Amino acid sequence: MPFPYRRLVLPATLVTLSLAGLTLLSSAKKKPPVVTQMNEQKRALHALQRLTFGPRPGDVDRVAAMGVDSWIDLQLHPDKINDSALDARLAPFRTLHMDTREIVENFPNEQMIKAVMDGKRPMPSDPVKRAVYQAQIERLQERNERKQEAVAASPVPTATNAGGDQATGDRAAPTNDNPSARASKLTDEQEAQRREDRLYADLKAQELLDKPADERMKEVLQMAPEEQRALATSLKGPKADEFMEGMNPKQKEALQALKNPQQVVGDELTQAKLLRAIYSERQLDEVMTDFWFNHFNVFLGKGADRFLVTSYERDVIRPHALGKFEDLLVATAKSPAMLFYLDNWLSVGPESDIAMSIRKNPKHYGRRRRFPPPPRQVKGKGKRNAGLNENYGRELMELHTLGVNGGYTQTDVTEVARVLTGWTIDQPQKGGSFKFEERMHEPGTKIVLGHKIKQHGEKEGMEVLHLLAHHPSTAHFICTKLAMRFVSDDPPPALVDRMAQTFLNKKGDIREVLQTMFTSPEFWSDDAYRAKMKTPLEFVVSAVRATGADVTDAMPLARQLNTLGMPLYGMQPPTGYSMKSDAWVNSSALLGRMNFSVALMAGRIKGVQVDADRLANTPSGVPADSARALAALEGSLLAGDVSKQTHDAITSELENQVQTTAGVKPAAVRRNDKLAPPASTTGTIAGLILGSPEFQRR
Repeated sequence: MPFPYRRLVLPATLVTLSLAGLTLLSSAKKKPPVVTQMNEQKRALHALQRLTFGPRPGDVDRVAAMGVDSWIDLQLHPDKINDSALDARLAPFRTLHMDTREIVENFPNEQMIKAVMDGKRPMPSDPVKRAVYQAQIERLQERNERKQEAVAASPVPTATNAGGDQATGDRAAPTNDNPSARASKLTDEQEAQRREDRLYADLKAQELLDKPADERMKEVLQMAPEEQRALATSLKGPKADEFMEGMNPKQKEALQALKNPQQVVGDELTQAKLLRAIYSERQLDEVMTDFWFNHFNVFLGKGADRFLVTSYERDVIRPHALGKFEDLLVATAKSPAMLFYLDNWLSVGPESDIAMSIRKNPKHYGRRRRFPPPPRQVKGKGKRNAGLNENYGRELMELHTLGVNGGYTQTDVTEVARVLTGWTIDQPQKGGSFKFEERMHEPGTKIVLGHKIKQHGEKEGMEVLHLLAHHPSTAHFICTKLAMRFVSDDPPPALVDRMAQTFLNKKGDIREVLQTMFTSPEFWSDDAYRAKMKTPLEFVVSAVRATGADVTDAMPLARQLNTLGMPLYGMQPPTGYSMKSDAWVNSSALLGRMNFSVALMAGRIKGVQVDADRLANTPSGVPADSARALAALEGSLLAGDVSKQTHDAITSELENQVQTTAGVKPAAVRRNDKLAPPASTTGTIAGLILGSPEFQRR
């Protein structure tokens, strides 16, 4: 029976319960931990909540039957787990398998488009690539024309003499024409043209729908560039799905790239992250890949990182997620994505050859000749002063290794920055790789943390990275963050100390450190059970997994994460997203989660299909009343472990429901300041359980 049209009393009640529960957690975490162990069923649920993005229907029983310890050992060795079903879901995303140069060539940035437009690079011969380039060239030309029109329409400044009278000179005669009106008129004309283009594109799209996919694409490639862009812009939502039905991945990507090539790269990366988190059988590997990406954070929205991050996650983070920390550290330090993000690729030693304007003369067998110093670069859009850049050196010690209280000084920051001069990128805007540029490198001996680093070019950087990777402060800092992710916001010091000792004894072996944590009594303590608040990513993915939903388009889920304050790859500062509860706990955020939960179960998240009635199934079939549905859903979504307060709050709402009166819509959640009806009572109950305090925690 659907809910009557009424105020959101129940969601508000559950939000209040969540806030109250998390306040209790906050106060409880300051008390000494009580190490009382869990039973086997609870151990299975706890392991799934911590080592995965949340249990799926039936997972708790499967893990308990296999043996929790055996399941954990398998997760620690992901190469033994078949993940072919996930591979099939990721197959359409071609950019995931492209190297960076391929990505730039197929989904060009503005610099590549300008190079082709100016004749500095040839137009691609491949008809699909050519269409993308032509559409983007047309877009750039249109933008330049609008700028010129705006300049032409702007008023001409009029000089005045000392008395305030208008000065005369070689200026055009004044006119009664109003420049602002002219600009407005141009804008109106442009808008009218755009409306006409959109109408034509809609008609053309409808006409092409009757043709086979290959014929559709062939006609698109024969269109003029402006027609292609108009068509691509008009294809949204179900209309886009219908138009691309039957096309191969390359054709689909090309249609999207006609509008915005680089968005294709970001969208595929985002969808892949969500699909991996939802469907991968190698769940611990996915959790650790997410952990390390957040630790070594890179912002997708910064310049060349729009196409560098794909390789960064695939080739740098993922292969080392359960390996040796030093290997991971070196890989991130040499990654073009990190070098670009923290500007180390621009760092030039003050006494380096380039800074001193020394050129090598190949005719004189390497002898040097001094030239006058070049003029200083002027700061402006896209330009930076050449010189020593300490950004990466600081974050390397503060965020990546030693921690803010790790015992380093500002002098150490400067010395590390000097060591890492010359660690740069070969043509970053073209997808180039790491290179060491000797002429940018600061010569001389450096002192880092009391250690003398002799002049040795690129090897100086490797020496410093080795020093940092094996430093006791690094061991403690990394193990504290791992325990914070897997145990509690304030992990027991004794546990962190044991993990740090393993880190040092095993030379930074991440798998061994995790093994120490997973076998500790603190990890299995009752105090650790549901002691962590889920981040928005963990919450959204766990809701999809718990309901057994089928995701055919992950982008709507990504947009939900934007709304909840955690856009994927979208953290601009190098700190990454917080793992602590207090960063995500407030009434507005929790109500947003409630809205998502009920929308998910009501079938209002596009691209995600979920069957609430199947979740409420019992051996005798679908429960016939709300009370039985509630009991069944508490069992399937919360493993039957629900507090009396939460159960009573939902039960109270169910008991108060009344028949929907004529002309009044049922409702259970507010959307865009309006009350939107749920799909069914079963779906609404499931949505409210997903928004409950118990499901918010892991």
